[in-house]
Amino acid sequence: MFKFATRKTIILMSSIFYTIRKTLKDYTTGSNILLVATALALIIVNLPGCHDFYNGLWTHEIALQVGSFNLFSHNGHAMSIIDFVNDALMAIFFFSVGLEIKREMIVGELRSFRQALLPIIGACGGMIIPVCIYSLFAYGTDYQGGSAIPMATDIAFSLGVLTMLGNRVPISLKIFLTTLAVVDDIGGILVIAIFYSSDINLWMLLVAAGLLGLLALGGKMQIQSKMFYFGIGIIVWFLFLNAGIHPTIAGVLVALTVPARPLFDPRKYIDTIRRNVGHFAKEDDDKLDSHTILSPDQMSWLKEIESASDKVISPLQELEDSLHPLVNWIIIPLFAFANAGIYLGDVTFASMFEGVSLSIIGGLVLGKFIGIFTFSWAAIKLKLAPMPKMSNWKMMASVSMVGGIGFTVSLFIATLSFANPEHLSFLNPAKLGILVGSLIAGILGYLMLRVTLPKEPVADID
Repeated sequence: MFKFATRKTIILMSSIFYTIRKTLKDYTTGSNILLVATALALIIVNLPGCHDFYNGLWTHEIALQVGSFNLFSHNGHAMSIIDFVNDALMAIFFFSVGLEIKREMIVGELRSFRQALLPIIGACGGMIIPVCIYSLFAYGTDYQGGSAIPMATDIAFSLGVLTMLGNRVPISLKIFLTTLAVVDDIGGILVIAIFYSSDINLWMLLVAAGLLGLLALGGKMQIQSKMFYFGIGIIVWFLFLNAGIHPTIAGVLVALTVPARPLFDPRKYIDTIRRNVGHFAKEDDDKLDSHTILSPDQMSWLKEIESASDKVISPLQELEDSLHPLVNWIIIPLFAFANAGIYLGDVTFASMFEGVSLSIIGGLVLGKFIGIFTFSWAAIKLKLAPMPKMSNWKMMASVSMVGGIGFTVSLFIATLSFANPEHLSFLNPAKLGILVGSLIAGILGYLMLRVTLPKEPVADID
């Protein structure tokens, strides 16, 4: 019994470590190009003669049309390029987030409630307190509706800070921050779904719900075709777009229907390979080269291996792996380039720390730090969850500060909060507050980690 339990624990921990390493690699690589895209947007929008070009670029209409039907239309009106980026491309980003959430619930930290409890509680504090601080600063103003802006932690930039410190960071802290960021994403998704939906078209929503039910049934039946989920998913996205529900929510819901289990387990796959490769005699190896014409039997053996290869990787894993380059290298940088262009001509040092900018900075720097740290402290002191291994309170405080880097989802919520013409004047100061607040939290978090982390590399498993 002891041996079985030990082996099961090792397998679970190996899955978690693989998930964390993969997430770190995917997001920290993408954080570099995200930083470049942000800097490029800031430079171009402030170059003489480029300001009007940059702002005008995003207003051009875009269409994917067959006859009179345009897929990229909202209530009969064609999307602008900025709408396409924020509503269509970001739906793919949230689809990727949905896949990540489902994976975390199956093989990651969210699989075990006790293991996930500390980052879940920390994330709750990191969402509640920033909203409260923003609301306190913005009470009675016209921009108080943006209180959800500082509640998000940007996983790419926050993990990028940890990566800068290499293997001095205990794996438990990386797991804590990654899981916290995932839970933050869930919170952001719920906020978008609840507070940024309006003028609901019930019939379209019912049709979308029926299609989501069909996708869920397909997932239960282990339908492996990715086109099945993409094709129906595009229809669901269009229905959400025109039903009054923010279309990025469609991306998350479709992702949750994608099967996470392959048709073949790895042992069956290996048996298939061995059996079919065994048909090829070793003495015939020299006859097989790029000019060889395969016999019908040889083609059959290789096709069986190919078929088994398609079935041993689940659609969820394959889609997540395939989408990461698209999301990290194209979609998120393009979103940042389109939304982070802040004209600094009228900005003074004092204006960065007043109004909506100050509310967001306070929420990100103070709110995130206080919320994540105090809620985590309470969970550990009440023995609801253990302290992350090889960590201490100083490290937890440092990581809590890093959690104040709220970029991508914060920008996204800001564009939704101040989209109306009467509130549009708050959008530029809000973006400025997000950049300044994230920069302050990132620098402070990095410096705190440099001081509090062990001076020597730590082992992944203690």
